[in-house]
Amino acid sequence: MPAPEYALYHGDIFIDIGTIPQLARRQGVSPHTIRFYKAPSYLKRIEQRNALDTAMILVKIEED
Repeated sequence: MPAPEYALYHGDIFIDIGTIPQLARRQGVSPHTIRFYKAPSYLKRIEQRNALDTAMILVKIEED
């Protein structure tokens, strides 16, 4: 079973697609940082601050 893939966005702007290690390497950050971009606490925080248009967001790509 292959590793799940994610899409990385900066607000509404698509940045990259790949696994968490791939995205971390290409963005120059740790895998922990990439995982943080999909954490419920992080998403709640940026929503409360009305920062959805400027925040980094990680979205899991679902397969059919």
